[in-house]
Amino acid sequence: MVSAYVLISVEPSQNRDVVASLGDVKGVRQAHACWGQPDIFAFVEESDEKVLADTVLTDIQAIPGVRSTETHIVIPT
Repeated sequence: MVSAYVLISVEPSQNRDVVASLGDVKGVRQAHACWGQPDIFAFVEESDEKVLADTVLTDIQAIPGVRSTETHIVIPT
């Protein structure tokens, strides 16, 4: 299992729509719009790094209104 925080920047006025769409993405456990940059913080859990990459690069980045993403993989402790 790999976990990551995905920081998402969106087009103006798109926060609510993008957060709603993130709820339909397999692996996204939480998504929250926040003040400041980035616009949205999402917590994602997937079986391995390849699946995580597919989720971010194919599913999340394809959501209308998403400008960019920055992924931070959680270090197991």
